[in-house]
Amino acid sequence: MSMPNLRVRLFGIACMAMAIALPFCVSTYYTQFFAKALIMGMLAMSLNLVVGHGGLVSLCHAAFFGLAGYVLALLSPRYDAASLLTTLPIAILCSGTAALLIGALVLRTRGVYFIMVTLAFGEMLFFFFHDTKFAGGSDGISINIRPEIAIAGRQLLDLDKPMTFYFVVLGFLVGVISLLTMVLRSSFGRALAASRDNERRARSLGFPIFRLRLTAFTLSGALAGVAGYLAAAQFGFVAPQMLGWHQSATILVMVLIGGLRSVTGPLVGALVLIGMEEVLKAHLDNWKLVEGLIIIGIVILLPNGVRQIWSMVFGASPQRAAEMKSAAAEARHA
Repeated sequence: MSMPNLRVRLFGIACMAMAIALPFCVSTYYTQFFAKALIMGMLAMSLNLVVGHGGLVSLCHAAFFGLAGYVLALLSPRYDAASLLTTLPIAILCSGTAALLIGALVLRTRGVYFIMVTLAFGEMLFFFFHDTKFAGGSDGISINIRPEIAIAGRQLLDLDKPMTFYFVVLGFLVGVISLLTMVLRSSFGRALAASRDNERRARSLGFPIFRLRLTAFTLSGALAGVAGYLAAAQFGFVAPQMLGWHQSATILVMVLIGGLRSVTGPLVGALVLIGMEEVLKAHLDNWKLVEGLIIIGIVILLPNGVRQIWSMVFGASPQRAAEMKSAAAEARHA
């Protein structure tokens, strides 16, 4: 194993150790804060499957995120806890199916048309929940009791406890990272990257471009559903704003801050953005203005995202350097 790869692996192990120790060292507020940041990181990683690895800028991913939250809210009994083992698969199935249906239509377009059509579908779902009485309309709907895992009336997992919820989120996060790593290292992942880098050449070699992208889009939507389910369970409330384009744009910013070509880069981007907002809110009145300037600075100075700082300090393997150069060119082009 090369030295750069060894450093990355040791750093990953250290991060995991810190993530496990974190709830034992901080207050309940920060345990919940980091749980929220990890959920948003999970959502950003799901989006990056189609943006960074598929070359498709989608602006409707918040719709899959919010849809899963609504599924949990609608399936939750009013005075009892919903079963996590039942409601989570249904939420993922609904988000994945919505992504499949929308993807089958929008993937017939390219470039700016793809962006606009995904935005249109996202807004359609937003206004469906906002302008109808279904699921509470613009007021949203509450989840009185968080989902649980219980067998024969005995509760095995209580998500009302912040530390338990944090570790459940961390477990899902590790699962999503493992799944995405496996997918991107497979022949499917390499074919998806080939379609991103040179669609005409990939098509001439016989790659089924539409099927590859539709599979990635559907998987990405299903993973966004996992994040949406956990977010709804944490907040105990869902509203149409979860599906809005503002949310989709925020996720895209997380991806750009973290970097396009890695699995965990968007997770870093989510931690940076949410952490930065927390600090700026506490000290500044016009914090949004300062946040915007910082984001512009990051995008201009670090086209590969904040993960580029690691490579600048410790160096990168030749393969990683080539990937970063390609990603930087794509980010500037976008």
